Amino acid sequence: MGIRGMVILAVLGGVGSAQADVQFNCPTRLATLEQEVPAYLRTLAISADQVVQTTDEQSGVLNLTLRTPAADTSTLDFIARPALSLADEAVRLPTATGKLRLVLTVSRKEIVLALLQHGRVTEFKDEACKLEALTDHVGVRQNIVAWAENLNWSWPDGRSAQWNSKFWRRGTPNPGVSIYAAFMDAFLHQEKYSIGCYTATKLVVVQGILDYFRRVKPDPARARKVEKALLVDGEPLVDIEPGRMWHFEADFDTHDLERPGKLLDIQTVAAPDNFVPGDWGYLLNTDADSARDAGYEGSNAIYLGRNRFDDYYNDHSHAYTYEQKLDEVYQWRNGVFNRIRDAKSIKPLTPEALARLTATPASGGIQLDIRVGPRHF
Repeated sequence: MGIRGMVILAVLGGVGSAQADVQFNCPTRLATLEQEVPAYLRTLAISADQVVQTTDEQSGVLNLTLRTPAADTSTLDFIARPALSLADEAVRLPTATGKLRLVLTVSRKEIVLALLQHGRVTEFKDEACKLEALTDHVGVRQNIVAWAENLNWSWPDGRSAQWNSKFWRRGTPNPGVSIYAAFMDAFLHQEKYSIGCYTATKLVVVQGILDYFRRVKPDPARARKVEKALLVDGEPLVDIEPGRMWHFEADFDTHDLERPGKLLDIQTVAAPDNFVPGDWGYLLNTDADSARDAGYEGSNAIYLGRNRFDDYYNDHSHAYTYEQKLDEVYQWRNGVFNRIRDAKSIKPLTPEALARLTATPASGGIQLDIRVGPRHF
């Protein structure tokens, strides 16, 4: 829903690669990282024989890649691969009563394995030349996913968005209101919010990042850094993603090509089946007629791991598989805007037709080959 509508996915910087992996471009820290990173992987039950680790002494790069065939770029089926031994991980989130609730979410192990899989490159360099940069990146992604696991916002369906007026005025925190409190309220009192998918995606991403440094791993300095970035223009929900994410829009301003996101980086030319939990991606509605309806220009979403994508409005038991999400966006051209009410209009797709949708719009599909996600703080 939403041109910045309702589906998919978040990522990091770096460039696409035929052999995607994790790279530490850290000449002065190379020897330390060669010991620390494998030790961290072992704490997640990722054994040495699952990862190929190489060092380029001349350039000072430590490179880590999952030991899978070079043509294997999929992360969607990781949960079904017995050799990976994946399971949900329990975390605790705040509630409106002040107590904590237990949430089963994606494991840190799955996030790391997805980062190591072929399909794109994740680079750590400069101030991120330390193990903590990796562990925090994984922690932030897990927190983003955890907050997206059980959402029940309302879909405005062409009407104006609704916000809790105690904290917000049309998407801007009220004067004197803590930015952390404003974002937290959107999750603790979801019944007071009716928002589109673009806004919902940004709320989840900001909440996951800010809450990580405020509560999960308290770090006042980095929390202030996140808040300062969000409030640089007084509008914490504006421009959190890089401008070039929307380069395909007809009215795109080319000046935005170089505008960085406040909190997020973008990666291009990602393999179609390669998603890291916490990724934000986009499915474009390529049907001109249905795309004219407000909210159905395309779909933004966050990947939750375990072949699950978010369901902001609890229309589908809180999650969609990748195939279901592709089908949802495609069926808009058949007038299917509610899977129950419009069930008679659904035209089932064959597995081959679904596979074609994973291509970029230029190649006849509906999926953009970009991934957007948290930068290193």
